[in-house]
Order: sequence, then C-alpha cells, then structure tokens
Amino acid sequence: MYILQKHPHIINEIYLAKKIDDKLFKKFSSLDIKIITPDSKKAQAMARGGNHQGFLLGIKEYEFSTFRSISNSQFVVVLDGLNDIGNIGSICRTSYALGVDAVAICGIKDIKMSQIIRASSGAALDIAVLDCGCIATILNELKQKKFYVLGANMSGETYSDIDISKSHNIALVVGAEGAGLSKKATKIIDKNIKIDMPNSFDSLNVSVATGILIESIRKRI
Repeated sequence: MYILQKHPHIINEIYLAKKIDDKLFKKFSSLDIKIITPDSKKAQAMARGGNHQGFLLGIKEYEFSTFRSISNSQFVVVLDGLNDIGNIGSICRTSYALGVDAVAICGIKDIKMSQIIRASSGAALDIAVLDCGCIATILNELKQKKFYVLGANMSGETYSDIDISKSHNIALVVGAEGAGLSKKATKIIDKNIKIDMPNSFDSLNVSVATGILIESIRKRI
C-alpha cells in the first residue's frame, strides 16, 4: 500500500490472487500496469512465507546507495552483523521516521531487500540504505569525514553524560542481539553508549534500543 501511494513508478507488475476491494482495484487499474492473476498456490510461493493478503507487486530492482551519496549526512546508523530481517526493517522504519539520513548494513552476504522493504512497511524505499561488506571500511570512511562514532553497548556510558560538540556528525553502530558489537567495530568506535534504565534489565530488543538511542542523539545534534 505504501508503494502504491508513494512509489507507483517502481511497480512493474501487479499480481491479484483473489478479489479485492473495488476502490483498491480501481487504483491498481488506473496505473496502466499489467495485472496478473496467479492461483493461490503460486501467490503463496511468490510471497515466500509472507502474508500477501491477496495481492503482490513486482517492483524494480532495488539500488543501494553509495558512500559518496551519504558522505555529507549528519546522522547515520550502522548495523554491525545484524541479520534478522524483521529488526533491520524495523530499524529502517524508525530511522526514516526520526530523521536519520542513512542506514548501512554490514556483514551480510546476501541482503534480502524485498523482505526488508516489507518489514519496514515501505520506509526502506525513502531512506538511503548501503550494502557494506566490511564494518571497518565504512567506519574508517565515516571517521575520515569527521563523523563521531558511537557504539551501542550495555557497558558504555549513558549518552546524556557524554560531552559531544553539536558540530559533530554522528554514526551510531548497533550490533546483533547476543553477539553485540564486533571486535573490528569496537577498535574504531569513539565512545560506547547505553540506555539509562531506571529498572535494571539485561537488554532490550535491538530495534527498540536503536529507536531510543536515535531519539536521544537526535535531540542533541
């Protein structure tokens, strides 16, 4: 629905597996794009386990952003070995909503962007997303551009206690649940930060924690 409303130009095909609302059908028909009617078995296979709710879209191949295109950004989120599609999609959605300029995905050989777009409710189409192989490479490039690199770490300092000039551009590095930040990232990070929790708890879901940190940082840059 998000693609239909905001990015109809990227739609190549429309697949309708069952009868849909007349108003929605009129919207699809008005695009002058080929409508295909697969049977339910074929539609489910195309959804790859997802809930297609009767219709699917074939869209143009996703083009990842380059470092050059985001080098003048103010706030970047870097995912260090995070491979859960649901969490990546949620972080993209939150990052876009809260004004982050780009999300860099590091350490995944084959990024399933179609699934991330779906998990982000389409928001991944409206924020720059980078496919980064080596975490050290992207962090060193960001530091060359005068980014201050913060790592999300339970053993770090509370963000509000860190004295950071407002002139800094910020890169927030988030590790995978369980594994945390990699050794390569830890060596480059300027400061480790944590969330101040009045009621002590071992951890939060990574996408929830990232959202809290993004909002805390955003208020100070």
